[in-house]
Formats: sequence, structure tokens, C-alpha cells
Amino acid sequence: MNERNNILLVDGMALLFRGFFATSFRGNFMKTSKGIPTNGIYQFMRYFLDAVEKFEPTHVICCWDMGSKTFRTEMCNSYKANRSEPPEELIPQFDLIKEVIEAFSLPNIGVENYEADDCIGTLARQYATEHEVIILTGDQDILQLVDDGIRVAIMKKGQGNYDVFEKDSFLDKKGLLPKQIIDLKGLMGDSSDNYPGVKGIGEKTALKLLQEYETIDSLLENIDNLPKGAQTKIQTNLDMLHLSRDLAAIRCDVPVDCSLDQAKWAYDKAKIEAKFEELEFNNLIKLVK
Repeated sequence: MNERNNILLVDGMALLFRGFFATSFRGNFMKTSKGIPTNGIYQFMRYFLDAVEKFEPTHVICCWDMGSKTFRTEMCNSYKANRSEPPEELIPQFDLIKEVIEAFSLPNIGVENYEADDCIGTLARQYATEHEVIILTGDQDILQLVDDGIRVAIMKKGQGNYDVFEKDSFLDKKGLLPKQIIDLKGLMGDSSDNYPGVKGIGEKTALKLLQEYETIDSLLENIDNLPKGAQTKIQTNLDMLHLSRDLAAIRCDVPVDCSLDQAKWAYDKAKIEAKFEELEFNNLIKLVK
């Protein structure tokens, strides 16, 4: 019997953006003496090291988006089109943070045409057959992945606060099962990803409909039993309902794999100290035990 490892999958984009905006709202970008902005990386590392201390993984993998074009933007050209270009102070930090992850001798994973979420979903399903997986993110969409052996830790306001979701208590916490999150998004849409779902149906109504009918398919089979208002809204937006559900579903069949040998949480402290010194993160050095 193989020993069950504890694998931490990190949503790199979620941590970097969160770290950047958490520290830049006062216009404080924190730069090295050479003028390179580092605030996103600094805060990323604080989140990252805190999570490692809390969840005690044996292995860690960091997943990234590989640009804004993916199969979802091909399905729907307005997908995420509401997002502005990243601030110029953040742009040099995208490559730099990957160098920091490499200094920990950890893999950076990303696949062209897919989002980090899809890589996370694929790896989580691969590993959960024999190991425990915990996903670190700020993104509620990833809750659809909660399953046997897969927990999701959603970062909350303030350092070191997490809302941890696991299969057994999920229904009590969310009022739905993990796989119903996809249908919930199909109905209510997602304003941050810029797809509308069914116009006029918000989270409350979507939740109620799914608690009663379980899936969008079953809902459509019973459409005559719905209140007139909901019937009309759904029939008018049927194409968008199906498209929104497809956009919301995380793909778990991405051509990606990562051998656990590459992802062991066992670093060379001198290598990290050198990287932190280069970035002038003197007070982070003491956090690396």
C-alpha cells in the first residue's frame, strides 16, 4: 500500500493578483533598489508560506494561466473580456514569481489554451485516487472539484484565514453538492468572468431551482412546472444557459502530468535565501525554516 501523500495545488494567478492588489491600493508597489516592483511576489510568498505551515503538504505544485486566449475565449468572445490589462507594475512579477517557485525546486505548471483551474482539476483528479489533495485559491469556481480526497481552501480576508471545503460537510455549508456548482453558474452566470447565465436569475433563485430539481437537465425536463416568470427567462436565454454551463465547467482532461518526485516539499535553504536577497525580501528570509 502506497503511503498517502498530502499534495498542495496552488492557484498561482489567484495568489499573485490577490497579493498585488492587497498591497498596491495605497500606491505602495515596493520596489527593489534597481526599481523592479515586487509587492505581488512578496505578498504571494507570505500567503504561500502561511498555507504550507498550516496544511503541512508533502508535495507542492503551482499552476498558472498561459495567456488570455483559451478554448473558453473561442467558445465565447466576451468571456473575461471585461478584465482590463494587468497594471504595468504587475507585469514583470509574472515571470519573477515563477523563478521564486523554481528556487523552492517546485514545478510551475501551465498548458497553452487552458486555464490554471483546468490544470488544477486534472492534477487533483489524477492524484486523489491515491493521495490527499488540498487546493489553495481565492476562487469559488474551484469548489466544483471538492470530492473524495480533494479539499479546497478558499483564502479569506486577512493573513492565514481559510474557508476549507470538504465533501462530507459541503452540502451543509453551500446548500448544494460540489458538482451542482457548475449548474449554479450556468443559471446565474459569473460577472467576474463576464458571462450572464439566464438574464434575471440571480444566486437565490438559481440555488432554489437546483435544490428542487438537482440539475439543469432535470429543470428543463420539468420546465412546465416552474413559475411563469422563471419559465420565460429560461426559454428566452436557453443558448446562453448551455454556453454558461460549459464555460463554468473545469476541464479535468488537460494534457498535463507532473511526477510527484518533482514536487517534493524539500528545499535548499541557501537557494531561497539567495533569491530573497536578490529581491531584497530580508524579512521573509526568517520565515523559511
